[in-house]
Amino acid sequence: MKVREGSMEELAGRRFAIAASRFNGIVTSKLVEGATAAFRRRGVDEDDIEIAWTPGAFELPLVAKRLAESGQFDAVVCLGAVIRGETTHFEYVAGESARGVQRVTLDTGVPCIFGVLTTETLEQALDRSGGKHGNKGWEAATAAIEMASLLDELPKKEG
Repeated sequence: MKVREGSMEELAGRRFAIAASRFNGIVTSKLVEGATAAFRRRGVDEDDIEIAWTPGAFELPLVAKRLAESGQFDAVVCLGAVIRGETTHFEYVAGESARGVQRVTLDTGVPCIFGVLTTETLEQALDRSGGKHGNKGWEAATAAIEMASLLDELPKKEG
């Protein structure tokens, strides 16, 4: 049996992009801090990290697609926070953002990590952006590193 998995080693020359939503910026800024800290901790040079800010989570897939299609990045981390309100707007934004990020990954072959918090309250979002539940931005960046490495290990389409 052959087992393949990504590695957190050998990051020299790897480049990563972060697409981040400005909406709910009190949360998203902490997610970005967590992601960039994870990249730096693993040895990614700051010059190899690029951040693109979108107005909201709904716009993340388009920016992720542009970044992924550029050929300049090994993975794209999408960060945002969609907090349930009193209307159904939450379902539309959260669902379409997730669907769009997944589509970009499948269409481009570049890992696009969905690091968008979908919570009931601001308190829950803060707990997941550096509070008592850790920082999901850090986790998303770690997943991006691992996926970029794993894809290098998997068979590639010939021709």
